[in-house]
Amino acid sequence: MLIRMSEAAQLDPEDRKIITLARSVRARNSVPEGAAVRDETGRTYVAGTVALDSLKLSALQTAVAMAVASGASSLEAAAVVTDAESASDEDRAAVRDLGGAGTPVLVAGPDGALRATLDA
Repeated sequence: MLIRMSEAAQLDPEDRKIITLARSVRARNSVPEGAAVRDETGRTYVAGTVALDSLKLSALQTAVAMAVASGASSLEAAAVVTDAESASDEDRAAVRDLGGAGTPVLVAGPDGALRATLDA
């Protein structure tokens, strides 16, 4: 579902935070995407795209993996900053695996503007 500007202006401060963190890691590491997820306790995990010869993970998949490796048992929300218009099916599946089908996935552009909020 696409978000209208008035809805974006009402974005929860914690959701704004994970978009900002995702945007920061994307810029700092000069990677195609940055992502952040928030677990059930409010902890955040931030990651960029991994593009090695032997390992390729999107930023969102990496952030979910970091949450799992740190002991998270669920997700409250996820955000990805990307040039793409939407989150991939694989990214949404990774969020869904840990957070459930109703977990919001916030998709923002490189400028941090929210483009869409999707269900995992």
